[in-house]
Amino acid sequence: MTARPHFYKFHQGEKTLPFAAAEYEARLAGLRAIMDKAGVEAVLFTSMQNIAYYSGFLYCSFGRQYGLVVTPTDCVTISAGIDAAQPWRRSYGDAITYTDWDRSNYWRAVRSVTGLGKVLGYESDHLTVAIRLALRDNLQPARLVDLAAETMAQRMRKSPAELDLIRAGAAVADVGGYAIRDAIKPGVREIDVAMAGRDAMELEIAARFPQAEYRDTWVWFQSGINTDGAHNPVTSRKLENGDILSLNTFPMISGYYTALERTLFVGEADAASLAIWEANVAAHEYGMSLLVPGAICADVTAKINTFLADRDLLQYRTFGYGHSFGVLSHYYGREAGLELREDIPTVLEPGMVISMEPMLTIPHGQPGAGGYREHDILFITEDGNEDITGYPYGPAFNIIA
Repeated sequence: MTARPHFYKFHQGEKTLPFAAAEYEARLAGLRAIMDKAGVEAVLFTSMQNIAYYSGFLYCSFGRQYGLVVTPTDCVTISAGIDAAQPWRRSYGDAITYTDWDRSNYWRAVRSVTGLGKVLGYESDHLTVAIRLALRDNLQPARLVDLAAETMAQRMRKSPAELDLIRAGAAVADVGGYAIRDAIKPGVREIDVAMAGRDAMELEIAARFPQAEYRDTWVWFQSGINTDGAHNPVTSRKLENGDILSLNTFPMISGYYTALERTLFVGEADAASLAIWEANVAAHEYGMSLLVPGAICADVTAKINTFLADRDLLQYRTFGYGHSFGVLSHYYGREAGLELREDIPTVLEPGMVISMEPMLTIPHGQPGAGGYREHDILFITEDGNEDITGYPYGPAFNIIA
């Protein structure tokens, strides 16, 4: 009987990547500078965000382990056999496939690139306890160096190519927003409205990016009491006249997330609701004016807090006022160093991308009950910011007769 391999290379088809080779070379050069400064000989990335950022390949785990090994000379994805040659076609550099008839084969494949006893970089915010123990047993690193913070900082500063993709994503989110607006009427279910927005965005992505993979684009469309949380899933609730609505479109393009979020009403909005909505819009506009080079995330947060406190609304704030964009989604990725919260000291720089998204939740039973949220994406520029979100906010456009 022929011995079955622990791992092998399966390369077929043409490589098709979200960005040009020069983009990945620049990212890897930045990473290797981080490695050199830290004395790291090899890095094992395990998160979807870093593997996608440095190689272009966005994996689907489904209970299996994936990795990207970067050394001073190599960049190699480590993938399960179930994916065949797709990881090679969608990654910059080399690709190794491990077989699943021995539970140690993943580590054998990784070790074939890293070697044993190296100073090894890893992501502390992603490894489980079990996988970290397996890493020590199988790779026997001389020393482990956490590179999570440094790689996140690199991802926070976008290249021109990334900015172009994010700009396109924001335009796709607007397309979904208009499709949702057109679908809103009393008696329609949340799920029906959400599907209209999702379908419009997927068609737009396919038109703009014919060589891409299409996955993960979604909509959260909430009505009435369901608007109280930003991440409440879609239901079959039927819209009623006077309902507050929350429109949230999320196109995903090659692992890159963008978003549009808006407050709307069906038919009419009462006086109490209008007052809260307009106050939140004012906070949104004030917040956007603060997003300029040199601004500190914590200071921006404090100023918006004061703005809302002066209007006796701060107690209804439910989360931070914005966050970074890039390789992230609702189930992977986060550039937590670039969020508008009280505990974030990051200074805004040209090339960063950040949202402004104040939300107020008024409890059920109170005048104006519901969740109010506006969301725009802004590029930090040399002398201010550029708002790349086009769909209008506020009562003048978003009370749907």
